[in-house]
Amino acid sequence: HFLDSLCIVKVTCPVSERIIDVGTGAGFPGIPIKLMFPGIDLVLLDSLNKRIRFLEEVINKLCLVSTSAIHGRAEDMGRDGLHREKYDICVSRAVARLQVLAEYCLPFVKKGGCFIAYKSGNVREELDEAAGAVRLLGADIERMEEFMLPGTDINRTLIVMRKQKETPLKYPRSAGKVIKEPLK
Repeated sequence: HFLDSLCIVKVTCPVSERIIDVGTGAGFPGIPIKLMFPGIDLVLLDSLNKRIRFLEEVINKLCLVSTSAIHGRAEDMGRDGLHREKYDICVSRAVARLQVLAEYCLPFVKKGGCFIAYKSGNVREELDEAAGAVRLLGADIERMEEFMLPGTDINRTLIVMRKQKETPLKYPRSAGKVIKEPLK
């Protein structure tokens, strides 16, 4: 999990950026990125409060400065003025299909920033499904970095979406809509 998280260096090496990890779970990829790049300002977002309490303990034990864990759903926090379009980089790993993930994550990214999706397997179909949604949400797919996770036979892909304009205010939609009626 640590090695996978740190593969972000294949597409960017953050120095002092403000980063949000959406659907962080146990803190991946956010915590390893923070350990490797201590100058970043990191927010870990997850919908399960039990995970957030665990992450707060990890943050305290590791004395991680400029790091916070927030309990909330992406579709709610993406509408909150404290978080909407406030981040240079948004990362997410193993959360949802790309067109759903784009609607969850792109509202957090400010113009000129990027969303980096960690994906596995063959993502070509997901990319095709998500292309219209990504444009609608104000971004372009800038690049796709495919590789084998070092020392394994696991295929990984980092998809970088660059934010070109503000996300329309009606996005993200409510949780039920995002999943049941994905953007095309």
